[in-house]
Amino acid sequence: MRLPDIIGVGPPRTGSTWLYNALRDSVDMPAGVKDTHFFEHFDHKGIEWYANHFRHGTGDRKIVEICPGVFFRPQARERIKQHIPDCKIVATMRDPVDRMYSVYKLQRHYGGVGSGTLEQVIEASPNLGGANRYAAQLESWFDSFGRENVLVTIYDELRAEPQAYLNRVCDFMGIARVTLSPRADLGSDINSFARAPKNRRLARRATAVIDWLNSHQAYRVRTALARAGVWEFCQSRGELYPRLTPEQDERLRERYLPEVEALEKLLAIDLSAWKKPRAASQRDLADESRTPRVALG
Repeated sequence: MRLPDIIGVGPPRTGSTWLYNALRDSVDMPAGVKDTHFFEHFDHKGIEWYANHFRHGTGDRKIVEICPGVFFRPQARERIKQHIPDCKIVATMRDPVDRMYSVYKLQRHYGGVGSGTLEQVIEASPNLGGANRYAAQLESWFDSFGRENVLVTIYDELRAEPQAYLNRVCDFMGIARVTLSPRADLGSDINSFARAPKNRRLARRATAVIDWLNSHQAYRVRTALARAGVWEFCQSRGELYPRLTPEQDERLRERYLPEVEALEKLLAIDLSAWKKPRAASQRDLADESRTPRVALG
């Protein structure tokens, strides 16, 4: 029974799909899917169910899973420690305002939250997206797996220098470096959401079907329905998401300032760029739709 050597724990909306695409030809990953959701949702199915996802692994390559949903879940962290005590961990920190706006759009996409501005949703659900409590959660990952076994990267590095970012990850994993093409597209729309669902109830039902398919490892069916446009029909077609105004940006940065300062102290790095309010034009450049496209050389 083979299990992952390395797990990318997120948190969500920090380039996890980009990393998955960059690594998938160089390591062994779950069969048919990026994220099994075992540690946060399907642990009741048993470790054999999870291990079945890696049945094609031969032992010649590292086994890796990218499952960003576990970062803010203590129980998921404990389950990883229980089943894979020597696992290495990769985490990526992102500007908290940018990440929270992306989480907000993702949750609306799935029907998890209703209409309303980001600030209104946060007031109603203050723990949305883990509330960006990076430092406290990272300390728990350090305690569980040892600081030397947890690689902490910054999303800004991925945006500015994708190759250098990927080199760090590969070196930490102990695999040969993957070379990106110099033609890598820095303006692609990897997992971005332009529109809200037209009908929240329909979006929630689609999400329930996706969860059911995942629980039965029916990944080919899920992919076929995606290509047919079923999920897009159910979880999009509504209003365009408005951009955050400079005033909203400033208020949110003030809200998350203590979290940023705690992370600075923990990692001994300068995150002053995350503290400064941004103009609308700068925000456009930071949107998740600007995650670099993976192009391998």
